[in-house]
Amino acid sequence: MLMRTDPFRELDRLTQQVLGTAARPAAMPMDAFRVGDTFVVELDLPGVAPETIDLDVERNVLTVRAERRPSSGEDAEVVITERPAGTFSRRLFLGETLDTERIDASYEAGVLRLAIPVAERAKPRKIAISGGGSPRQING
Repeated sequence: MLMRTDPFRELDRLTQQVLGTAARPAAMPMDAFRVGDTFVVELDLPGVAPETIDLDVERNVLTVRAERRPSSGEDAEVVITERPAGTFSRRLFLGETLDTERIDASYEAGVLRLAIPVAERAKPRKIAISGGGSPRQING
């Protein structure tokens, strides 16, 4: 299971719902969903070069760091700058049931896609019962 604990993001979401306005822009918006025995996380990183993306897992915390460099040159006169530049990071707190050793990451069209499988030990399994006749199978 993927756990989400970002109190500032929740406060921004509540502010947006109450006031009907957009709060601070999310530098790394994310979708997370489950497909069978795999959790999929997709993060929007438009304009980010793949070599600037860094993924680290420590215990059950996955940290995503990415850098977006300004597209204007040093000698350019900037008129409007609305797209954030710099280094962005986001932490995902992963549940004990996910296999952090087998995370698969891909990056295409500005979307970082992480596939995190459910650990084998967390999957349902059948347990054989012996004694009293023939063995039976039960769900465990």
